[in-house]
Amino acid sequence: MRPLGLEQRVRLYAMLAGLPASVAMLVVVWTSAMAPSTRWALTALFACVWLGFAIASGGLVTFPLRTLSNVLAAIGEGDYSIRARAARSDDSLGEVFRELNALVDSLHAQRLGAMEASALLQNVVDEIDVAVFSFDDSHRLRLANPAAERLLAVPRGRMLGASAADLDLADCLEGDSPRIISKTFPEKVGRWELRLGVFRQDGLPHQLLVISDISRALRAEERQTWRRLIRVLGHELNNSLAPLKSVAESLRDLLSRGELPHDWREDMTSGLNLIASRTEALSRFVDGYARLAKLPPPRPAPMEVAAWIHRAAGLEQRVPVRVAEGPALSIQADAAQLDQLLINLVRNAADASLENNGAVDVGWQVNGEALDVFVADEGPGLSNPGNLFTPFFTTKPGGSGIGLVLSREIAEAHGGTLSLENRRPGPGVEALLRLPLAPHAKPS
Repeated sequence: MRPLGLEQRVRLYAMLAGLPASVAMLVVVWTSAMAPSTRWALTALFACVWLGFAIASGGLVTFPLRTLSNVLAAIGEGDYSIRARAARSDDSLGEVFRELNALVDSLHAQRLGAMEASALLQNVVDEIDVAVFSFDDSHRLRLANPAAERLLAVPRGRMLGASAADLDLADCLEGDSPRIISKTFPEKVGRWELRLGVFRQDGLPHQLLVISDISRALRAEERQTWRRLIRVLGHELNNSLAPLKSVAESLRDLLSRGELPHDWREDMTSGLNLIASRTEALSRFVDGYARLAKLPPPRPAPMEVAAWIHRAAGLEQRVPVRVAEGPALSIQADAAQLDQLLINLVRNAADASLENNGAVDVGWQVNGEALDVFVADEGPGLSNPGNLFTPFFTTKPGGSGIGLVLSREIAEAHGGTLSLENRRPGPGVEALLRLPLAPHAKPS
């Protein structure tokens, strides 16, 4: 036997609740001295009223529950246009309806916001001039923007659902991110920057691949680099060749005279000394460029930070070098290159401190996932910080203008940064070298 439903039980209980009163009324009617027709009429009236109130009582309970069920079903299907009526505040059921309507309004507002944000994101993705691909966990394409269509010369309708291998993008989903590759696509050959990301949709992992063409930017940067190189080379060569030409012409005129003056040997010696001096300067200039161009990639190996700092600081004897001890730490780095970098910084700091009879402070500390090494001097400070890392720019007599540029190249080759700023409060300059810590590098 099937159990009774809620509506049937409510009506049954309502009928049972009215049963004693109805039986009592019928006993009074049928024991009175009324005419039989009157008794039957009253009996029918009592039965109709009793059954009517029982049925109505069931409806008062089941109708709001049906309304509540319909609203919840609509929410489950994403339809937020249905509201519960009779949401009165003076009874508990009305309070439930009010809260339900407030929930529907909130969900509706959130859905509108999500749709607007999604539409904005889609418009941005469609308008940007980089190819965007989204692959599911089985490496099948689920999203592509118009730039991706142009890159592969395939309509989106044909691309969606295809595998990365079919689209010749399987190699792009492997490796480091970001990275630069040379690759041939149907519509273009060039150099590309690849960026990979991971996100989840419907609880499943997806890969986001962004491919941007950097050939034009690289060509513009290369042109700018060549212009700077030619400008520097032309300036330095003119500075050397002009006096060399003048001295050579003077010596030629001297030797072409029929009778040499009595001090011609001194003139010849002075001219040749000048030629030797300028050729030596040109040789240093070329050697400096060669050092920048031939910097080999670092060969990381375990290196004790404390020993490295003390080794570089101990080589400077002209001014006091104070070492602020940091944590005992070992990092993965090219010790020879970092020695060269730190020796350059300490030497520059000592040169500056000599002007004020000051000292040099060197130290290190751990800053999150990075190692910070500072070198501070007590010199006059920086007057033109914008040219610090310009090749061959120097304010020191006899300086080459290579040391800081080479030091920054070494820092960046190790994934780090190098910056110089005037000390606050001064006087002096502080150089900050920041190197990433390897995952296993921990203070001991």
